[in-house]
Amino acid sequence: MENAGEGSAEEGTVRMAGAQTLVRGLEVLTAVAHGPRKLPDLSEALGLTRSTTHRLATNLVELRFLNFTPRVGYSLGPKLLELGHLASRQMNLPRVAHDYLVQLSQQTGDTVHLGIRDADRALYLDKVQGSRRIEISSRIGERQPLRSTGIGKALLLDDSEQSLRQIYEDETRAFPGYRVGEAEWLERMHQYQKSGYAFDLEENEDRIRCVAAPIRDAGANIIGSISVSGAAQYMDDARMKLLIDQVIGTAGAISSEFGWASNTRP
Repeated sequence: MENAGEGSAEEGTVRMAGAQTLVRGLEVLTAVAHGPRKLPDLSEALGLTRSTTHRLATNLVELRFLNFTPRVGYSLGPKLLELGHLASRQMNLPRVAHDYLVQLSQQTGDTVHLGIRDADRALYLDKVQGSRRIEISSRIGERQPLRSTGIGKALLLDDSEQSLRQIYEDETRAFPGYRVGEAEWLERMHQYQKSGYAFDLEENEDRIRCVAAPIRDAGANIIGSISVSGAAQYMDDARMKLLIDQVIGTAGAISSEFGWASNTRP
């Protein structure tokens, strides 16, 4: 009959060996993260023998975590792209951003919104009510125009001239009565694109003004936007300018959660 103590000790040894192999496998991935490495270089970087390094790397190639190219060496494989994509989807934007929105609302006293581009509209995903006795009619889950909202304009900061013109024309049909002409709107959008923020100057709701900025991912792609909104009496031109750095800073902090770096250009 097998001794229970001996079995437990043997199982513990196996678990420890498995954990060590896992750690070493992760070290291999980290070692090639910044560019391909040949076996001798990889072995030296890890402080392992070439045979051990080769065994680890071969297993990772079989599992598609690494690629191997003759005369080039080992590089990151397609499985990591798949996992990265899944991770980015699981990092739910409203969940990640909410605490930042609360903090920004507390700092400014104003209502803060979070939105994404949903086809041809801005979709509001979160709203943190400000401390001022001002009711803003926006609601979580509603879709608003792109050209007249701060959230929407911030989502358009990477769009081409042709795309901006098309959006303006489409929304002219869908939302007639917009008070800003096409030429003036395009001029404003060009300035916003250069500056990295956008304003809503009582364009979407009477007596409501907004300062907005985009949220970007690791590839500097716009994945959402935030805005600080308040009544015009609290949001004159001077205060809107003062809010720009706060809004951009908060959008940047949320962006960093999704891998964006300040030196990454769109």
